[in-house]
Parts: sequence; structure tokens; C-alpha cells
Amino acid sequence: MKYAPIPFKLFSDNRKRFSKFLRPGSIAVFNSNDIMPTNADGSMTFRQNSDLFYLSGVDQEDSILVVFPDSWEEKHKEVLFLKETNEKIAIWEGAKLTKEKAVEVSGVKTVYWLSEFERIFKTLVCEAKTIYLNSNEHLRAVVEVETRDSRFIQWCKRNYPLHVYERSAPIMHELRSLKSETEIQLIRQACAITEKGLRRILKFIKPGVMEYEIEAELTHEFLYNRSRGHAYSPIIASGKNACVLHYIDNDKKCEKGDVILMDFGAEYANYASDLTRCAPVGGRFTIRQKAVYNAVLRVMKGATKMLVPGTILKDYHKEVGKLMEKELVGLGLLKMSDLKKESPETELEKKLYRKYFMHGTSHFLGLDVHDVGLWNKPIKEGMVFTCEPGIYIIEEKLGIRLENDILITKKGPVNLMENIPVEAGEIEELMN
Repeated sequence: MKYAPIPFKLFSDNRKRFSKFLRPGSIAVFNSNDIMPTNADGSMTFRQNSDLFYLSGVDQEDSILVVFPDSWEEKHKEVLFLKETNEKIAIWEGAKLTKEKAVEVSGVKTVYWLSEFERIFKTLVCEAKTIYLNSNEHLRAVVEVETRDSRFIQWCKRNYPLHVYERSAPIMHELRSLKSETEIQLIRQACAITEKGLRRILKFIKPGVMEYEIEAELTHEFLYNRSRGHAYSPIIASGKNACVLHYIDNDKKCEKGDVILMDFGAEYANYASDLTRCAPVGGRFTIRQKAVYNAVLRVMKGATKMLVPGTILKDYHKEVGKLMEKELVGLGLLKMSDLKKESPETELEKKLYRKYFMHGTSHFLGLDVHDVGLWNKPIKEGMVFTCEPGIYIIEEKLGIRLENDILITKKGPVNLMENIPVEAGEIEELMN
């Protein structure tokens, strides 16, 4: 892996926290992700299952973690099953984890080869009353392929139909939303690499440059600094493209007079960062562009102050909407008289301001850029959120979004991107 080794204590502590949520006599199983095919004999870049990584630190395919706190044998309270390495695999793919290296990475003391899984699992599951199975449960997930976890669920229920089954996902959502100090440092490292990327491209942007050339500069900087690359598909959107929320074609020429919206973030050790900045292609904002930019910036600063322990995210998004309404009136995009006619009971999605600000302001951040978490419970210390308001004026071919990553603490929100320029004057200065 490109990233520096992570102390296995992080993963050992995570397993201890997870075990406390299990019913007595329970066994839990976590599978790695598959290597997904493309065409012919090609395959996509492997990305580990976030839950398996969180609990083990193992970052390779064909891996299974079994957690069984009440096992009769001490050695079977935590067990890893890995793909057995050999000389042929080492030559063609590179050496895989040895048993000794897996212990060093994960802190799990018992490691078997994957070929032994069914035999050993049978002896363990006969001791257990309940089996916890994992699945990708996310509000925005659209899963159209059968995952390794999905296949295992079917296999397990077919072979052990009389056990009680529970879901691991609700436990993982609660655990993963609260970041340890080690995790926070890994996210900070991802943010630091992202900062280097922004500073690089601000010196590079000029009229006539292609959006994909900017993306290429970012990719170079990320890889150079031990990142695997982008935490998600980057958005490099100039002019009217900035009004397309998930624009990822990045294939247009940047023209003088346009503003370019750049939403990107480096990944480090599987942890994501998520940044959005806007810059004038010609090096200077027009008066109107700067007015819209500063309006978004004021909303971001106001919204950030609300990200404190105890905040309910549903209420938070309503309050951010009120900040945005004020700014849109100031920009001449909405009329106060029309806002006063709007019923307080109007659904959020149907609010007048949603014409210009049509997405949410914050989401959980961590091992996934849209990380898991409990949306119906108050914000807690140790959570990390994005803060990303925006104004999109299609008729003016202008889209402005600004985004930072925010750590929740008892003393108030901490901007993990505090060293990254965000004021309009700072952006212009770095470009010139």
C-alpha cells in the first residue's frame, strides 16, 4: 500500500467496541469486497470493504473476518481467513499477506487460509446462538450487483437455517460515525494532500486549459504524496457545467470570464477528504461573481457554527435554508414578499430557495466520502461532516459551491481544512 503503516491498536480497539454491541453467544462475519471485472480479462482497481478494513486493517481481496467474543477457545474469539499466497501469485500479482504480516497489521492472533473457512466456521457456528451478517445499508446506495456479502448471506442461511440472524450494519453505522484520534489524523492527512492539490492547480488554471488537464494535475499531486488517488470522481466544472451537480465529464475548455467549480478530495489509507473551491478562469472574479461567491461563503460560515454536539441534522438543514434565503434575496434572485407567502409547512424540497440551492449542506465523512451514520440522532463529539452550501444560477452560467470538512468537538466545530484558502481574495492572489 502507498500509505504508511497504521498501528494495529486502531483495529483492535474497533473490534472491542463492536463486540460490546453483540448479543451473548453471537458470531459476526465480515467479507472483503470482490475484484470487479471490466471486459476481457480486465478488472477494476480493488477497493476494500470499509467495514472489514475498519475492524481489521486488512486491505486485500478474498479476506474474511470472524468475531466471536464468547467462543470456548481463546484463539477463536477473533479469526482472519486470507487468500493463501504462493510463488505464482507473487510473480503475477505481487505477494499477499502472510499469516505473520496479517497479525502485525490487524492485531488478530489467529489466521487461517481461506480454503479452511467452511470447516472451521462449522465448528464455531455450532457454538453460537446468533449470527450477525453484514450488508451495505446506505440511504443513497443503489446496489445492482451481487456482492460477496450478499452471496455469503445466502450461503449461511442455506447451511444454518435454524440460527437467529441479526444485522451488523446498524452497529457499524454508530461506531464508524465516531472517529478515534488515529482516524482523525488519517483524515487530516487526506486533507493536507488535498490542500497541496488545490495550491498546485490554482497556479495552473488559465483561459484555454482543459478541465481534464486540471484533473491530471490533481492526480499527479495526490499520487506523489502517498494517496491512492481521488476519494471519488472529481468534478472539474467550468462555466455552465458548474450548475450540473454531479458533472464528471471534465472534457470542456475553460474560457476567460467563466468561474470553475472544483469538487475533489484525496484519499489516504482508505479515509476520504472532500473539498470544493471555485476560481475565476481569468484570475479575477467579476463584481457579480464575487457577490455570489461571498454569499455562499457567509452561508458556509454560518452553517459551520451550527455543527455542534446535540444538533439534529434535520433541523440543521432547515436553519441553513433560512441563511440561504437571506442571501438569495440580497442577490436579487428571490423576493422577500414571495418568501413571506410561503407556508412554514412547505416541504424542504419544495422551498423557493431550492431553485438555486437544491442539495443538502452536510454529510458524514470517513472511510467513505458519503460515510455511514445515524441521521435521526443528535450530532456527537468525534463525528466528521462536510459543510457545502452552493448557489447555482443556470441563466448566468454560474455555479458556486464551497466545502470544508468539519470535526465535531465539545469546544465547537474544528475545520480540518483551515489551512486551505477559501476567501475570494486568497484565491485570486494564489492565481496571480
